[in-house]
Amino acid sequence: MKFLYNIFVSLLIFAMKIGAIFNYKLKKGLAGRRQSCEIVKSKFSPEDKVIWMHAASLGEYEQGLPVLEKLKEKFPGHKILITFFSPSGYDNVIKKNTIADAICYLPFDTKKWVKEFTSNFKTDIFFTVKYDYWYNLLDELKNQGAKVFVVSALFYETQIFFKIYGNWFVERLSKNVDWFFHQTKHSTALAKGIGLMNSSTSGDTRFDRVKKLRERDNFVEFIDDFKQNKKTIVFGSSWESEERLAEIIASKNRDLKLIIAPHDLKRVAYLKQIFPNAILYSQISESQILKSSNPQILIIDCIGLLSKIYSYGDLAVVGGGFHSKGLHNILEAATFGIPVFFGNQYTKNPEADEIISQNGGKSFEDEFFAAPYILGLLNDDDLMKKMSENARNFIDSQPNASEIVVTKIIASK
Repeated sequence: MKFLYNIFVSLLIFAMKIGAIFNYKLKKGLAGRRQSCEIVKSKFSPEDKVIWMHAASLGEYEQGLPVLEKLKEKFPGHKILITFFSPSGYDNVIKKNTIADAICYLPFDTKKWVKEFTSNFKTDIFFTVKYDYWYNLLDELKNQGAKVFVVSALFYETQIFFKIYGNWFVERLSKNVDWFFHQTKHSTALAKGIGLMNSSTSGDTRFDRVKKLRERDNFVEFIDDFKQNKKTIVFGSSWESEERLAEIIASKNRDLKLIIAPHDLKRVAYLKQIFPNAILYSQISESQILKSSNPQILIIDCIGLLSKIYSYGDLAVVGGGFHSKGLHNILEAATFGIPVFFGNQYTKNPEADEIISQNGGKSFEDEFFAAPYILGLLNDDDLMKKMSENARNFIDSQPNASEIVVTKIIASK
């Protein structure tokens, strides 16, 4: 099976090289991987003790960050490495101020690349977030004596471990991972059911991060001027269906204010076509512009504001759930005590089921089912207040997962 796995990795590399001819993100990812070894060589020495977090993309990075920050507090002399598989994760984080000494792409999982990369420093603690497993890397880290963990692990029945040919993958994880910190009891039960007894339920570390969002200054210039004390819906990380929902709602209730932050800024031009009277955030230079035009819709055409803008909403519609693209982060909205709505295609997001069960949010088959419910809710102040309280309580009731994880990691050393 190891031979077949290495064949798979080789085919993956080949496919990405072909795809890079036609896809800019793949091309960027390939170019970035060629620089990864040079990046760590320039930042680390072979004697440096390193805490290494690997995240597939931006969502996993945000999930692992609370753990990484606490580990840095406990081990201030260690250096920090963050690796990504996805260009979308890398591109977002490389622009930010972080605690990392080095940020780069994860090299492809071949023995040669892995050995060359890891020889530039001493990995003391490694953790991957959620479910991004690379088996040659795990073998090499364990051979080097690193402590290896999976944070906010999420097992589900359709994964390769539960197939008839999944034994080899389970054996590699059992041999190389010191501990799995699972998001849910169901995930823990699935892992133990296939022999991964080094598992426990710690909760989802994203809750620790979003709780902190309330403590910072969430002021965003011009948003209060745009709202004018009217009820406001924030459409966060929107795709086509969420934007069609915004169209329906805007046409049915002209007194509402809508803020739309698309998942990709390339969608801004399209949004201006369907909302010609909307104003772009970048066009606002003074409050008088908003007072004179009194727009119903504000399009956020820059990155980095969404988690703050949720604090201005009366309710939120979060993108991805209507499209099988992967539901975006609903917790960033719920932490501010506003009801959260989304599509019903979210099998890898257990927090969605939880917030629905606590009546702090709701999912819908499509935008045409969602629109009448949301419009009705906006006219029911008592139900709005109750759902808002439920959303806030849902966040507050979660355990301090990061503290649980870090305490056990320290105890294992």
